[in-house]
Amino acid sequence: MKICFATNNKNKLEEVQNMLPPHFELVSLEKIGCTEELREDQDTLEGNSLQKAQYVFDTFGYSCFADDTGLEVSSINGEPGVRSARYAGNERDNEANIQLLLDKLEGKEDRSAQFRTVITLVTPDGTKQFEGIVKGKIISKKTGDKGFGYDPVFVPEGYDTSFAQMSMDEKNKISHRALAFNKLSDYLSSSKI
Repeated sequence: MKICFATNNKNKLEEVQNMLPPHFELVSLEKIGCTEELREDQDTLEGNSLQKAQYVFDTFGYSCFADDTGLEVSSINGEPGVRSARYAGNERDNEANIQLLLDKLEGKEDRSAQFRTVITLVTPDGTKQFEGIVKGKIISKKTGDKGFGYDPVFVPEGYDTSFAQMSMDEKNKISHRALAFNKLSDYLSSSKI
C-alpha cells in the first residue's frame, strides 16, 4: 500500500522506509505531484503536523503522515518550541537560531531541555498522533559538526557528547524522531490500513 510522508528530504524518506512494514511503499510529496511548500502556521507541533498531513490527504487522496519537531528549553518557557526552525527569523538560519538560544540562556543555571517530535497520521480511518521525546541539556558552546539545527548544543541525558558529535546510527537509536517513528511503525504493523 502507498503511504505519503509529507517531505521531500531523501535521507528522511530512506530512513523511514527502512522502519516501515514491508507492505507499505513510502512516497514523497514530489512523487504525488505536491510541489508547493506545506504550511506550518499552527501554535503547536501537533497542529503543524496535522495541518500538513490533512492537507495532503484532502488534496491528493493519499494516506499521509507528517512530522514536526521542536526544541523546548525549560528556563525560557519552552522556547523555541514550535518556532524552532524560525527562532531567529523566517530565514531558518541554524547559526542565528543557536546564537539567539545561547544568548537567552546566558547566566541561567537551568539548561535542561528536550527535543520533541510529533507525527500525525491521516488515513480514511481517521487521525492518530505519535510522540517521541529525548531529554537533555543545552551546553554553552557548539561541539561537533554532524547533524543539523540545534544538534551542536544539545547533549542527551546519559551522554557526554552532543548530537552533533554522534554518528547518524548512534543518534537514530535514541533520537526523538526515531522514537516517534518507531511508534508509527508499530501502529502500522498492527493495523489493517
